[in-house]
Amino acid sequence: MPIGPATMSASFPPALPPGRRLPLPGRGDTFVREIPGPQGAPTVLLLHGWIATADLNWWNAYAELGRHFRVIAMDLRGHGRGLRGSGRFSFAGCAGDAAATLAALDAAPAIVVGYSMGGPIAQVTWRDHPTAVRGLVLCATSGHFRAPRGERGVVTAIAYAVAYSPPPVRRRLLAYYLARARREDVYSEWLMSELGGHRMADVLEAGRELRRFDSSGWIGAVDVPTSCLVTQRDDIVPPHRQYALAAAIPGASVRELDADHLACARRADLFVPALVAACREVAARGEARAERGGAA
Repeated sequence: MPIGPATMSASFPPALPPGRRLPLPGRGDTFVREIPGPQGAPTVLLLHGWIATADLNWWNAYAELGRHFRVIAMDLRGHGRGLRGSGRFSFAGCAGDAAATLAALDAAPAIVVGYSMGGPIAQVTWRDHPTAVRGLVLCATSGHFRAPRGERGVVTAIAYAVAYSPPPVRRRLLAYYLARARREDVYSEWLMSELGGHRMADVLEAGRELRRFDSSGWIGAVDVPTSCLVTQRDDIVPPHRQYALAAAIPGASVRELDADHLACARRADLFVPALVAACREVAARGEARAERGGAA
């Protein structure tokens, strides 16, 4: 049954695209939102960040992206209404879910857009399922998330705080982290409803996956157009790591935002135009590449 704006109370954000359960053969059911976009438009697949959902991460961007692209946004496994798997959470599994979603919707290859934790999953999707990816847009993310000695390890700190807190405290910690994105009380019910769908075991394992992730051994082989959005005031993913990721990818472009890690929500006025421009640039570079017969 479609889940759309008509089912929501006034405390929910407006104009969410219709959503539905999508069976992924051999994997289970996931949740997607879709915007058809202009006829023949390229597809963008949106992958959200850790502890978030597709809607929390992307709702400010849905409408504007839909003016230019076919848009597919999915809740990642264990998050929100995403797939519930029987195995251990892994970025490789999430990348497989992403590729299976594109296949089920006859939408491959797509420009895969990853925010924060969605960035590693986008990178792994290119590595493991290259025919599903025509370009990458990597936002507020990195090629690794380990904190060296002397550097503040915010991801690690949040993961441990969530892992070792009693359930009521855990929910409050998650709610506080996400509520930083919006101060208006009108959204508090929605934030909590989105949080309520998480499978905590998967969320905790996702935090561990972030600490283990390192694409430095293979990210230099990326052969699709790529753009990186760097959040210059980021206190979660240090900007120097975001720049390092862009520098490691051949031909990657960089767009800089004077914003923190929650730019997608707190500074949508900056983030949304930059995101749309990055996706359009990647699409145009992909088309030019195809006209040259696949040359880089």
